[in-house]
Amino acid sequence: MNSMTDSPYAALIGRSEQTTEHLSASLVKRIAATLGEKPPAAGQALPALWHWAFFQPAVDEAGLGDDGHPARGGILPPAQNRNRMWAGGRVEFVQPLRVGAEATRITTVLKVEEKTGRSGSLLFATLRHDYMQDGQLAIREEQDIVYRDPTPPKLDSGEALPLAGWQESVTPTPTLLFRYSAVTFNGHRIHYDWPYVTETEGYPSLVVQGPLIATLNLRAFCRANPQANIRRFEYRGIRPLISPQPFIVGGRLYAPGKAELWAGNEAGIAQRAELTFD
Repeated sequence: MNSMTDSPYAALIGRSEQTTEHLSASLVKRIAATLGEKPPAAGQALPALWHWAFFQPAVDEAGLGDDGHPARGGILPPAQNRNRMWAGGRVEFVQPLRVGAEATRITTVLKVEEKTGRSGSLLFATLRHDYMQDGQLAIREEQDIVYRDPTPPKLDSGEALPLAGWQESVTPTPTLLFRYSAVTFNGHRIHYDWPYVTETEGYPSLVVQGPLIATLNLRAFCRANPQANIRRFEYRGIRPLISPQPFIVGGRLYAPGKAELWAGNEAGIAQRAELTFD
């Protein structure tokens, strides 16, 4: 295919859907308990990346695929017989979402394209999410979803962790993974179903959620730099992290208002991120 108009997925480009949800203080308390944090009260700012626990489609079990994701279709491409992964994304923080009030997410399909990588054919879909509250834009996000042919997972990046300006150690217990899947209403079975993840998808154990890694990584930055006002966060998954093997989240400042972040362990870097702040 030489152009997007030639693509069999061209009809998906520009499709959109809208979801409005109350940013419930009760759910915020459950997110806080999952992450070991003090929950913000109604009217206070929702911590960075906690919005991922909201706006998820309430699909009943009959509407799920074998992997636990909602069945293919809707505004996403019908990529049957492929494994779906949240590969990375870019988040712009305009102003905080507030706990206890309604907010709206408008999702638009920006791009769908087929590529060939070392692991075979890959289908990439990029979604844009605009999060609105009180008629104003709060967060603008692009999210990259990749569908890949079933292949053995790559568990070693071969890239050692850099020297960090700050870092924290995380032990991703099965309980943490289960509770994060629960508060984000994520049915993907690789995070909680040991027979499925080992026998069907070929991982040695449960897989740590990419959004959870990003959330813990950004939290570590905020703890080390409490005065920073986050403007943009860009992250990319490199390889999976496996429970219950401990991993490090850390980073360093490399220019005024700029930081690079990473997560990984002795098997190398698993996720990279770039951060802009003031």
